[in-house]
Amino acid sequence: MTTARPAELDAMRRAVELSRAALGTTSPNPPVGAVVLDADGVVAGEGWTRPPGGPHAEVVALQSAGPRARGGTAVVTLEPCRHTGRTGPCTRALLDAGVARVVVACADRTAEAAGGADALRAAGVDVVPDVLADEVAHGPLEAWLTSRRTGRPFVTWKFAATLDGRSAAADGTSRWITGGTARADVHRLRAEADAVVAGVGTVLADDPLLTTRPDPGHQPLRVVVDSTGRTPLTARALSGERPAVVAVRDDVPPGTYPDQLPLPGDDRGRVDLLALLQALADREVVSVLLEGGPTLAGAFVERGLVDRVVGYVAPALLGAGPAALADAGAGTISEIHRLRLDDVARTGDDVRLTLRPRNGGA
Repeated sequence: MTTARPAELDAMRRAVELSRAALGTTSPNPPVGAVVLDADGVVAGEGWTRPPGGPHAEVVALQSAGPRARGGTAVVTLEPCRHTGRTGPCTRALLDAGVARVVVACADRTAEAAGGADALRAAGVDVVPDVLADEVAHGPLEAWLTSRRTGRPFVTWKFAATLDGRSAAADGTSRWITGGTARADVHRLRAEADAVVAGVGTVLADDPLLTTRPDPGHQPLRVVVDSTGRTPLTARALSGERPAVVAVRDDVPPGTYPDQLPLPGDDRGRVDLLALLQALADREVVSVLLEGGPTLAGAFVERGLVDRVVGYVAPALLGAGPAALADAGAGTISEIHRLRLDDVARTGDDVRLTLRPRNGGA
């Protein structure tokens, strides 16, 4: 079996870095990174996927490489597509450029795009699959790959809490538990997501804008989950040219909000969260950042609909006040939602924990 060369492994890691620039801008397309090496194994071009209608990563990298691509190698985080959508097939662009070898991390198993590697092999190109596949699958492609497997958006639950797990003080004040570095990191998460979701309790308590600052040139879709329609029309989340989607039960009078999303209720009279995610998928949302509050987060966790947890823990103690997570359906220790700790990082004076469910969604 053909294996990747050292320069190709380095190029794949660089392609992953490049793909981060595409997060939040490409849906429903995947955020792909690509590096083109010339015939001597020297980097000749780089690129990442542009917003829908723009070129894919391979095309951008090939344009950057120019004639140096001929006889060279294309290193791509996702199998090149072979279909014509808003743009032409990447397999055709690679063949036209005369590349001799294509190194791929993850296979594309979607019905419309799959088979790119086979098409390249049939044309005489040496294709090396599954290079750093696990590493790449847990990078910027994670949300897209998960959404294609599950049929719903990838959900990241973000919370900020004191060391004793409090998200606010006993009087309800919560600004600011964490420091400026952690808050800036949250805006990075927002910029990388297709949609930011908050509950009506958070809207009534904090009146957040739910936007990304500074403006990266695109803003995630804002979504307020409000079963009975309590969100005031003066809420800041409803301001601007693109007001928040307000997800309500389907018995709330139509036309209550500028962008109202009626959904069935669950057995507790709340908005059915799986129906919400499926409706967001219909709007080409691939990744969701769940921002709060604790009641909504608990409902997502109880349903097993959280794929990643990012917690910002401040070196502070309150001793009273609401917890970061409300009832999540674990009435006994045998029902506990166990997570796998994947990363610990300092964010200023705070600590950021990145975790994933041990078995499926949390």
